[in-house]
This record gives sequence, C-alpha cells and structure tokens, in this order.
Amino acid sequence: MPRHFLDLNQIPPRDLRAIIDGAKRLKNSPVKEPLLSGKTLAMIFEKPSTRTRFSFDIGMSQLGGYAIVTNQNDMQLGRGEPISDTAKVLSRYVDVIMLRSLYHERLIALAEHATIPVINGLTDKSHPCQIMADILTIEEHRGTITGKKIAWIGDVNNVCVSFIHAAIAFDFTLHIACPVSLQTLSKSYQDHKNIVLTIDITTAATGADVIVTDTWISMGCPDEAAQIQALTPYQVNSAVMNLAKSDVLFLHCLPAVRGQEVTPEVIDGAQSVVWDEAENRLHAQKAILLWCLGKL
Repeated sequence: MPRHFLDLNQIPPRDLRAIIDGAKRLKNSPVKEPLLSGKTLAMIFEKPSTRTRFSFDIGMSQLGGYAIVTNQNDMQLGRGEPISDTAKVLSRYVDVIMLRSLYHERLIALAEHATIPVINGLTDKSHPCQIMADILTIEEHRGTITGKKIAWIGDVNNVCVSFIHAAIAFDFTLHIACPVSLQTLSKSYQDHKNIVLTIDITTAATGADVIVTDTWISMGCPDEAAQIQALTPYQVNSAVMNLAKSDVLFLHCLPAVRGQEVTPEVIDGAQSVVWDEAENRLHAQKAILLWCLGKL
C-alpha cells in the first residue's frame, strides 16, 4: 500500500513526530545526498497557489528529484476524464502526486485509484501540510508543542480542521473562538479533551502560547457579506494579543487581508512568525515527501 499523506488523523502520531523531527534536521543540516534522485512529483492545481507550488517544486529539486506542475485545464481532467483514470495513468509515469483541489472527495478518489503516494496540498476540508509547517515553526521558537495552549480565532475552516487533528495527535489544547453560525465542528471533536470550542475570543486568547487566524473568505464562501459580518468581532488585534502570554506567537498561513482578520501591527509586529511559517512549508514538505517515499 502506498503511503498517502491525506489527513493528519489518518497517520500514526509517531510518524507525524518523525516527519517534524525530519523537517528540523533538513532545515538545520541540509542534505547533500540527493535522496530523491530519479524520483518525479506530479503537482495538480485546481486552485491557485503561491506557497504550495513553490515549496513543493523547490523542495523536490533540493532533494534531487524533479517536479511537473500542471492544472486541471492542462489535462484531460478539465475535459471530464475520470480522476480514477488520471490516477492510474500517473501511477505509471511518476513516483508521487500532490493535489490541491476544491473538493476533498477528488483527493480521496485519486488516492483510492493511485498505486503511488498521494499528498493533500489543500482541499475544502483540510490542509495538513500547512499545519506540519506550523508545528515546526512553533517548536523552533517555543520548544515542544505538547501541552501548549493554541488559540484559533475565526472560522472552523479547512486549516482549523487540520489543527484539530494535530491537537489530538501532538497532545496540545486547541481553543477555537468562532461565532455560533460558523461552528460546524462535529460533536466528537467538540467533546474531545484537547478541543475547546467557544464564542468568546477572550476565553480562547487568555494565556495562549500561540494565536492563529486565517483569511475570512476562502474556498468558495456562499455569502461573503454574511461571513465578514459574523467574523468582524473576531479580528486579531493588539488587545487580543495582550490577553495571551507575554511571549505569544502569531501565526497566519497567508495570504492575509490586513485590517480584516488581523491588524497590520500584529501580522507585521515582533510577535509574528508568519515568514518563518511560510519558509517552513518547504522544510516540512521535504520531510513529507521523504516519508511518503520511504526515505525518512
């Protein structure tokens, strides 16, 4: 069976820890041996990307491999070819596939029919690569994430879902401050000891080691005006940051809308580590590629 990287809750915690530790080694002591020499990564983009595209492409190159970048309109996928057929064909050509899709179901179908590893580069349901980079960033600055209080401020979106999976796997507490209208979390997660769901931004941010937010409009939001109205009280500003620990970190996966989900003085301030976070996509994903291909 291929080693897919689809969602954090489908991968043993010991393997997730091995990926994080591997990413640290790759960042601190870049490998000189081309560990993925002769290997090819196919990247399929159904949704625009900056960080995912560049970090995977450069990461594969640094490991001695080769990346092919395409979007569905460059392929027969854009003309209605079943994704199952695409999976079977690409499995004969390349060694690993990364898909960035608007629909999680397409990722699952690709993995079901591929005989090579498939990596989730983002879907409407989750974004596991981003969270591995976030954990790497937090641990670089504050040591082990185990036992930390992480405050997520905003919508329970795809990035938040992967943070929930990570909280359980890495044993930290995730406090989610979200308006009732956007609390789409399943009861099993709401009842988990590592997850605290609230409408109160003060409760979530108080004493936090890390505060995280994300853009308010993403992944085909059906009513942007209503979404913005609901989330306006959940802006991360200096007052929110002051509720947290004095050495609190601020994370945002980017792209950001300054003056909406976060104020400029926060994202561009001394407590923000968003540029380390963006860089760490490269190192985390190199470790993910090595894990998928049995080289980690």
